[in-house]
Amino acid sequence: MNLSPHLKLSEATRSETAKRLGIKNQPTPEHLQNLKAIALSIFEPCRLHVGGPLAVTSGYRSLELNKAVKGSSRTSDHLRGQALDLDCDIHGNGTNRELFFYILGNLDFGQLIWEFGASPESGGGPDWIHVSFYTNKPNKKQVLRATRHIGKVTYQPFNPGAK
Repeated sequence: MNLSPHLKLSEATRSETAKRLGIKNQPTPEHLQNLKAIALSIFEPCRLHVGGPLAVTSGYRSLELNKAVKGSSRTSDHLRGQALDLDCDIHGNGTNRELFFYILGNLDFGQLIWEFGASPESGGGPDWIHVSFYTNKPNKKQVLRATRHIGKVTYQPFNPGAK
């Protein structure tokens, strides 16, 4: 089943953790609608922007799967099918940095997170990009940067001037 022209449901629900632990990761009808909305509003414009395949490293997570994923928030947008973790570096179609700034400057989103990686000021890029999209509440365009310090993940406001 396709969520959009270039994103299959199997890509948005794939999880090595679920596979390894035998966890079913099937979205409810409501979560499926959310996945379709984020596929059309976020994934497709990003896919067209990079001009080739774009990896979804994490999409929908069932409650059981979310609990099994180390570091996952119990209020994660992934639980409702409202978030995707994207990585263009995997297929070599642009960089995660370029994709991050494309989303920031061109798309409506709820939350955009520069996930780890190099600091924006250094000219490097994130390891991946977390982006959420809502149909049931306003997309507030919250932009954050995730970092690790002594094993703890922290989120700070992102400085968009660091292009």
